[in-house]
Amino acid sequence: MSHSPSVERWGVHEIKLAGPADGNPFAEVRLSARYQYRNRIVEAEGFYDGDGVYRVRFMPDAVGPWRFTTVSNVDELDGVSGGFEATPPGAGNHGPVRAVATGFAYADGTPYLPFGTTCYHWTHDMDEARERETLRTLAVSPFNKVRMCVLPTGRMKPPEVPFAGEDPHGLDKTRFNPVFFRHLEARVADLRDLGVEADVILFHPYDEGLRGIEDMGRDTDHAYLRYVIARLAAYRNVWWSAANEYDFNPAKTVADWDDILRTIQRLDPYEHLRSIHNGTRMYEVATLYDFTKPWVTHQSIQHWDATPTDAWLRACQKPVVIDEIAYEGDAGKRWGNITGAELVERFWEGMARGGYVGHGEVLSGGPGRPWLGNGGTLLGESPARIAFLRTIMEERRDGTILRYLGRRQPAQVTVELPPERGYKVELIDTWNMTITPVDRGHRGRVRVGLPRRPYLALRMTRT
Repeated sequence: MSHSPSVERWGVHEIKLAGPADGNPFAEVRLSARYQYRNRIVEAEGFYDGDGVYRVRFMPDAVGPWRFTTVSNVDELDGVSGGFEATPPGAGNHGPVRAVATGFAYADGTPYLPFGTTCYHWTHDMDEARERETLRTLAVSPFNKVRMCVLPTGRMKPPEVPFAGEDPHGLDKTRFNPVFFRHLEARVADLRDLGVEADVILFHPYDEGLRGIEDMGRDTDHAYLRYVIARLAAYRNVWWSAANEYDFNPAKTVADWDDILRTIQRLDPYEHLRSIHNGTRMYEVATLYDFTKPWVTHQSIQHWDATPTDAWLRACQKPVVIDEIAYEGDAGKRWGNITGAELVERFWEGMARGGYVGHGEVLSGGPGRPWLGNGGTLLGESPARIAFLRTIMEERRDGTILRYLGRRQPAQVTVELPPERGYKVELIDTWNMTITPVDRGHRGRVRVGLPRRPYLALRMTRT
């Protein structure tokens, strides 16, 4: 056995063991480790990593000495014990993100505002140069969350896939491909080190019948979930998205998705964020999952209009994340050809109403395929303006009133301010990224003159 002698709080402690390689270890061998801190015990499942190697990963949430003992149905893996020291977290390590009322915070209480983007399959080609370019792009972008898939789509021909066997028609879904998962988890670790959350999409409806992954059956779904969660859950920056556009999959019912989400909750000892993402006719009506169910932590919504955010929050007191609100791009599809200005307008509309909005880009003309599927370099006009918005939102403090005026361009607007305090009023040009003081000392009803152009906002700050 080998294991890490020390690890920082919310880091990854790993036990490595040698065990049987014959038969089907993925299905036949059970392994976990019971970690103890004082009188509390947390059990983490292990996994087979190929070539007779077994691993258990654990994320300690308290500083101090921990002990562990393995539990297995195989004698040589059972009853192995040891200990390690959990040290204080390093710079930038605030722990996993939690839902707090209708917002988010890291485990140490630091506020977290999700500014997400989508790169569905940026890890699947195993193109090291493009993946490094994607990470460099994220490092200087406003985005601190990435939606990314585990499973390939039907049209893809990746060098490795999650299951063992010949891709696509000879896959053995009772066995997994450690090469694929080692690569995936390395990229999840890279995102963690950048301070970026990995919103891991576990299922999707775009296999086109090629690999049969849309309808694997409940037992195979559970085995797949068990393996993915055992490998990834110890990374503090993981979120679980049960599915992308779950309602496009005719093979699964809402009861199936309930079961999948409950299974994720049961298998994940760290209670990472969990949700599920809708698809049906999102530009006319949203067929949303019932986010009031207790195994869901936040609302992950696809809709092309941010104005219902208020209603969604009234119906369910959990954070609203509009993960897809259409993409800045020039694609032939309706979802992929809005302007940067329109995407930024939707960001402001959703966030001014108390929600969070996700970015996406599907522009042609770059050196490779669009950002949406493959990452690389951002080409659009919206990221700089989203970065400006992020600064505005992170500077916001208690008592600040933000009013977004959107596409309208009135000559003046009346604002009702609390009469007991004075307020400083500022005019924000959300597209040109300027902040202009209007005046100080306003209270009660205030009439503010405007320069008759769209995409403006007013910020009122108590003096």
